[in-house]
Amino acid sequence: MSEVLGVIIQFLPVILILFIANLAERLREQEQPYMPLAVLAYVSLGLLYGVLALLGLGALFVPAGLQAQPDLQEQLNTIVPVQSWAWLSWGILIPSLAGLLLLLKPVRRWLAGFSTLDAGNPVHAVSVSMTMFIPIYLAFTLGIGLNNLATQIATQVEETGRQPVTVGLLWVQTALFVLIALVGVGWLTRRSFKESLVRLGVVAPTTREVLIAVGVALLLVPAVMLLEAGANLIGLGADADVESLTEQLIGPLFQTPLGILSIGLAAGIGEEIVFRGAMQPRFSLVLTALLFALLHSNYGITLSTGIVFLLGVVLGIIRSRFNTSTAMITHAVYNSTLALLASLAGQFLSNQ
Repeated sequence: MSEVLGVIIQFLPVILILFIANLAERLREQEQPYMPLAVLAYVSLGLLYGVLALLGLGALFVPAGLQAQPDLQEQLNTIVPVQSWAWLSWGILIPSLAGLLLLLKPVRRWLAGFSTLDAGNPVHAVSVSMTMFIPIYLAFTLGIGLNNLATQIATQVEETGRQPVTVGLLWVQTALFVLIALVGVGWLTRRSFKESLVRLGVVAPTTREVLIAVGVALLLVPAVMLLEAGANLIGLGADADVESLTEQLIGPLFQTPLGILSIGLAAGIGEEIVFRGAMQPRFSLVLTALLFALLHSNYGITLSTGIVFLLGVVLGIIRSRFNTSTAMITHAVYNSTLALLASLAGQFLSNQ
């Protein structure tokens, strides 16, 4: 229950700020005074970035202090072991400052020169600024270290018996992703539920689209396997820390049919409705695929990140050629197939 509450608390500020920004945009469309609400959204988001920037700035001075007090460093490592203070400081500080800059209209006006962003649209303003949460999340993961995170999770499971990711938590996260996408495009403020789904590209897929989605997914699986095999031959194989952390996070889900199915459906629905549905029409295919790859911070910056980026490009092309629903099916079948193969491989090895 505490894990679910923690996830909701993380998502709630984003949802509320998007809701306020959409209220402001509705007034703007009606040619009514909208700036008070827009400023409220900007200030709320700015405060979040301000807190993060202060944390990043504070982390700059921690290493020097720890060198002067070895005992303190040992105590800190027992609570939160840190692999890279540089990632924790600069990796949080720089994106936080960038997020603040993106709230400034002159900066958005410059971006609008080579994108579909509307510099005066409060929703576009907070949305483009919020993209900086993704590199901050990645920086935090790299700062702590993939191996340290895997060790912490293993210790937590051993002490409490609670898994870090359960089927229930997976679907709570998915529901929150869906809510972010719907509220972000104006549901409850500027668009009806049906209009919001149309904007997101979520439609009833045709039989042809379903077959294309399944076919592409089943082609992607061996393609990725061949890519990984080729990378192994040249010494760029899978990272041991990535494999360890991934196993700790979602390994138990591979052990049940419901877990395997949920890994596919939850990611297919939640991630696609946000990235391909809400973001891609505004942020372009390539930038959306890059943000999609960086969101998977459990892969660090490794070959796996590159594979996720390529997957994002393929899903983006499917979204452009067809719709988000087709991309959802492709993503779901791809993930579930990989999870099923991992489960079968695990069972085979355990029987040897």
